[in-house]
Amino acid sequence: MGDNKDLKELRTKIDEIDVQIQSIIEQRGAYALDVARFKEKDGQTTAYYRPEREAQILQRVKDRSQGPIDPQTMARLFREIMSACLALEQPTKVAFLGPSGTYTEDATLKQFGQSVQSVPLGSIDSVFREVERGHAEFAVVPVENSTEGVVSHTLDRMLDSPLKICGEVELSIQHCLMSQAKSLDDLRAVVSHQQSLAQCREWLAANLPNVEIVTVNSNAEAAKQATKDPTLAAIAGINASKIYGLHPLARNIEDHVGNTTRFLVLGNMDVDPSGRDKTSLVLSSQNQSGALYRLLAPLEKNNISMSRIESRPSRQAKWEYVFFIDIEGHVQDKAVANVIKVLEKEADFFKHLGSYPTAVL
Repeated sequence: MGDNKDLKELRTKIDEIDVQIQSIIEQRGAYALDVARFKEKDGQTTAYYRPEREAQILQRVKDRSQGPIDPQTMARLFREIMSACLALEQPTKVAFLGPSGTYTEDATLKQFGQSVQSVPLGSIDSVFREVERGHAEFAVVPVENSTEGVVSHTLDRMLDSPLKICGEVELSIQHCLMSQAKSLDDLRAVVSHQQSLAQCREWLAANLPNVEIVTVNSNAEAAKQATKDPTLAAIAGINASKIYGLHPLARNIEDHVGNTTRFLVLGNMDVDPSGRDKTSLVLSSQNQSGALYRLLAPLEKNNISMSRIESRPSRQAKWEYVFFIDIEGHVQDKAVANVIKVLEKEADFFKHLGSYPTAVL
C-alpha cells in the first residue's frame, strides 16, 4: 500500500508540472501573437520565419540541457513548440518533393515542425518554381547523400535560380522494403527512386538477384505503385508503409550504416548570422593549369575552412565545369567577405548561393 501511495504522489506531481508546462506554452503563443501584431503595425512585410533565430534558440536548448532527456530530444520538443507559435503569427508554406511519405517530407517536418503548411510536388523543378513564383515561402530539396554523392538536378537548378539557401537539414536514412506481398518470393519487381536503389544495391543483389529494378521520381510514388500491384515492392521510409498501408518485408536494407542525406532550404531571403554558419558558392575558372588552386588560395590566406567541393558541367561549353563550394562562416564575417571580394574579381563566373545556419537537429 505504501508503494502505491508513493506512486500516486509522483503521478500527482507530474500532473501538476504538466499544467505548468501547458500554461507556459500558452503564454509563449500569446507573445507570438503580440509579435505578429507589432510587425503588422510596423509595416514589416518580411517572412516571419527567421532561420538564424530558430537555429540560435535550438542550439541554446541543447547547450543548457542537463538531462535526463537527451539534448537532441529536448530540441525536437522545442522545435514543435516554435512551429505551433510561428503558425499563430503567420502560416508558413513549404514546397517539397512529394508525394506524401518521401524523405524530403521528413526533412521538411524536421526543419519546420508539424504546424507548417507543406506542399508536395512531383519534381525538383516544380519545387523550385513554386517558390520562384511566390506560391510558397520556402522549398526543401535533397542535395547530397553520404554514400551516393550529389543530387545533380538540384545543383544544376541552383545555377540559374534566384533562390537563396536559407538552411540545411541532415536526415538519417533507413530504407524499408514494403509491399502487399507476404514474402520476398512473391515479388516480381522492386521500385524506388534511383538514389534509394543505389544505396541498397548490395542488399538487392544478395536477396533479390532475379527481381526487376524499376526507377520512379520518388520513394512515395514507388509506395503508391506498390498499393496497386501485389507483386511490386517499394523501397522507402517506414512512414510510407504506414501512409500507404503496406507490409514491411525488410527494414534497414541500406548498404552502409550511417547513411545520411543532406537537404537544402531555399527561399527569397538573405539570412543573418547565427554564430554557426555555412556559406555556399559556385564559381568557374579558365581551363588552365593551376586555375582552381589560385581560386582556392584566398581561403587559406583568410584561414577559411572548406567543407565541400563538387564539380558539375557548366552546360555552356564542352568540357567546361563549375565548382560548388561550401565554406565555414557567414558572408557578413570579415574573413568570408574578403574571400568573396577576391573571388568576384578572379573567377570567370561567381555566384553566392547563400549564407545560412548549419544543421542543429
